Amino acid sequence: MTKKIYVIHENSEWTAPLYQRFEELGLPFEDWHMAKGHIDLTEAPPEGIFYNRMSASSHTRGHRFAPEYTSAVLAWLESYGRKVFNNSRALQLEISKVNQYTALKAFDIPVPRTIAAYGKEELLKAAKTFDGPFITKHNRAGKGLGVQLFQSQAALETYVNSSVFDESIDGITLLQDYIKAPEPYIVRCEFIGGKFLYAVRVDTSEGFELCPADACQIGDQFCPITEQPVTPEPKFKILEDFKLPLQENYEAFLKANGITFAGIEIITDKNGKVYAYDVNTNTNYNRDAEEKAGIYGMKAIAEFLGNEL
Repeated sequence: MTKKIYVIHENSEWTAPLYQRFEELGLPFEDWHMAKGHIDLTEAPPEGIFYNRMSASSHTRGHRFAPEYTSAVLAWLESYGRKVFNNSRALQLEISKVNQYTALKAFDIPVPRTIAAYGKEELLKAAKTFDGPFITKHNRAGKGLGVQLFQSQAALETYVNSSVFDESIDGITLLQDYIKAPEPYIVRCEFIGGKFLYAVRVDTSEGFELCPADACQIGDQFCPITEQPVTPEPKFKILEDFKLPLQENYEAFLKANGITFAGIEIITDKNGKVYAYDVNTNTNYNRDAEEKAGIYGMKAIAEFLGNEL
């Protein structure tokens, strides 16, 4: 039987650009969609290599237990010694920001002060320890789930006790220092094969829905009041000659946690201190930004996996 690249995921829109690259390179692959399935633990998995692209936001697409099933599949693969890229440890980080932050700190990578709270009363109690503005976010997130900015504990209490309170799917809500950047953007650093590939600047002026995948984009928004430039600044822009502070630390962090492919989001405060606040092991890329820069993430992933195969 021909060895293949097996892609483990739950969102076909996000895998389509990767499969196109596989076809261009003539690489054999098979789609493993985690919406359902079964595995016989007594039977050996197929020969080949396995790329895990499970997403923390799977529950927003009707795949509530896809990460849990993926965890079972990865345990099975790893028990038979199969090579898994973004392995079971990487999945632990994908579905828990607490795991992300504790792992980042172990490599001396600054992260915002964060409190993990379980239960509404504990959430409100934790908020009392913040002096200035703070944000909430879901522990198992993606797509900016649960991200809200609060100026006071009273504002949080009103929100938590309202009908619009949005609880994390795992019950754990994070409270975090609000890092105010001098300009409204963050930087997303892309890693292929555990090595830094490029950085993309993401405009955050319209909110926290920062997924760069083409399937997530609805085009640039235009203000109908102010005069618009002929060529508006794009939401995603790859930065030339970007130097990632502590790059060796980031790469060591990825290696230690079984992460081969990732997008790590960083933000710089008014004093120039750089914080990492999100690790995406199911990373996507923006086509327009890549075409302008002449560098392609999915192509790089496909080439990497082809060499490994």
